[in-house]
Amino acid sequence: MISRMMASRFVNTGRALCLALSLSLPATAAIADAQFQRWVGQFRATALNSGVSRNVFDRAFAGITAPDPEVLRLATSQPEFTAPVWQYFDNQVNEQSVTTGRHMAKQHRRTLDAIEKRFGVDRHILLGIWSIESRYGEALGNPRVMRNIVSSLATLAYADKRRQKYATQQLIAALKIAQNGDVSINQLTGSWAGAMGHTQFIPTSYQAWAVDFDGNGRRDIWNSIPDALASAANLLKDNGWRSGQTWGYEVVLPAGRKFPSGRMTLAQWQAIGVVRANGKPFPRPNDQAELKVLDGRDGPAFLVLHNFNVLKRYNSSDRYALAVALLADQIAGYPAPTRDWNRPFTRLTFAETQELQKRLSAHGYYNGEIDGRIGSGSRDAIKAIQGRLGMPQDGHPSKELLTRLRGQ
Repeated sequence: MISRMMASRFVNTGRALCLALSLSLPATAAIADAQFQRWVGQFRATALNSGVSRNVFDRAFAGITAPDPEVLRLATSQPEFTAPVWQYFDNQVNEQSVTTGRHMAKQHRRTLDAIEKRFGVDRHILLGIWSIESRYGEALGNPRVMRNIVSSLATLAYADKRRQKYATQQLIAALKIAQNGDVSINQLTGSWAGAMGHTQFIPTSYQAWAVDFDGNGRRDIWNSIPDALASAANLLKDNGWRSGQTWGYEVVLPAGRKFPSGRMTLAQWQAIGVVRANGKPFPRPNDQAELKVLDGRDGPAFLVLHNFNVLKRYNSSDRYALAVALLADQIAGYPAPTRDWNRPFTRLTFAETQELQKRLSAHGYYNGEIDGRIGSGSRDAIKAIQGRLGMPQDGHPSKELLTRLRGQ
């Protein structure tokens, strides 16, 4: 998340730092540990001066003796920025995320009713955020995803000079969260960048926007779904969410002309030939809108409004905000975009993607989760088996590849 908004601004560090550290740690572990422990001692003084108690600090750092090279590996890429556009949206907006979202809407109807009444944020937007941030909470129990955020943030603050200010600030905030009693130190788990709970707040965003919605006296975004969803709603409301308004519209672009950058009214966009894909008029033609074409003008096109930019306060990526918006619409029952992303292969359904992963695993090429989401492990396995089958090694999860494997 943020809110991963702040974390997203720091994700583009080069692979050299991660590689150098991960290679050097095994060879010089004693030296690295000693250097890291000296840093911990220096940071301890900083934390205490910032109001963190000695007891909380010492308990939080007990057993943390070296930086975590896996954190630095993960820091070199984020799917919002690095994955092909079709891959990012296929992983986030698919049959399973929509079906589960509709189930969660029914299961948590009363909670969502109350959150909408208090904060004015559409429930489907909150469900979209919940899905993308933690797969409706599923990721919280996955040790491959969730880690000790004291260790993660200490690693970034110590080893990554580019993220040092961010990580130091978040680490102090995390220690204060434990000190305030909302969560115990051993429950301070989150992503490699310190994003926590069902809705993946970084610690400073937690301090600013987390709420105790279930009334038990603690702001517990790890274990309380009402607290987590209400906290996300509070963030969006406080950043200017306009109740009852949409995020934007899918549009069709007229052929053979260029389009201005920046914002114009919907009426002005319509005057130069940009119309809604469903053929309906714009309900509020005086709303300011900006054109977003994430996959070239031959892919889906959208005019996005104020609420789209509020979603970017949660995470500053256009892809992220659009994925939340499209998933929210489909959970609510609206159709998928009329134009698909440009992909150089025939797309698999979510179930077929899981089948592909199972077949890759059966052939000994894949040992990851059968989760229907294509990441680096799946792509590497696909390339390997494509090479064995004499196919171009493009790593694409295609119908063509699955058909070949079904015939094996």
